[in-house]
Amino acid sequence: MTALPPPSKKKLGLVIDLDTCVGCHACAVSCKEWNTGGIAAPLTDERPYGEDPSGVWFNRVHSYELAAEPASTGCGGGGDAAVAAQPAMTLHFPRSCLHCEEPACVTVCPTGASFKRAEDGIVLVDEDKCIGCKLCSWACPYGAREYSPVEGVMKKCTLCIDRIYNENLSEAERQPACVQACPTRARHFGDLGDPDSAVSKLVAERGGVDLMPQLGYRPTNKYLPPRPRRAEEAAAPAPQETLDPQALPGVLRWLDKVLSR
Repeated sequence: MTALPPPSKKKLGLVIDLDTCVGCHACAVSCKEWNTGGIAAPLTDERPYGEDPSGVWFNRVHSYELAAEPASTGCGGGGDAAVAAQPAMTLHFPRSCLHCEEPACVTVCPTGASFKRAEDGIVLVDEDKCIGCKLCSWACPYGAREYSPVEGVMKKCTLCIDRIYNENLSEAERQPACVQACPTRARHFGDLGDPDSAVSKLVAERGGVDLMPQLGYRPTNKYLPPRPRRAEEAAAPAPQETLDPQALPGVLRWLDKVLSR
């Protein structure tokens, strides 16, 4: 089985804000577009326009409906704080490789194809060594591994290693494709091993969490939980807008008259 390198000081990864993610799938599409021609190419698709399409996607977005939660007053003298009522909401959850500090997908690999880089902590797959046994996909509890039946090998998020170290790109573009494409800035990239980095400060400020920390794999990527909503604000009717046609310029008065017929 494959051994892990000593813990690296530099830990490159993503911080994903579940409060601002709108589930648009721009991250998944841009990831697919870049990596189809990148270091992990090709990202194959089978029957893309058929009844049962399948393919390799490094990034997938799942959407969940959360039921409304009533307010709680806390437990008497137990010290529990009161929690305001939360309205029903839709939660969009992007899922990809978390580049764990102790990845089970690496230690279970019989050929050394799955490995963790010592210099920055990124977990990769050497497709020349991969025999497609799928042990890594069974070991990964996050469902981050993708099997390509066309090539017979496992594939996964590379953190766009061919972008972030590409000196032919401007420094602003040396970010994963998913981060560049996100329209709401719900995805952030940086060194989570540096407590003074922007991503580390963001995790500290917003209470970023590991995904399933009880498993002990210590994911590098962090998730920022949704901020509390106010039920009364969600239920409040939108204010009615009033328009005085006489206050409009002449052209707009004419247009308002035509459209109001």
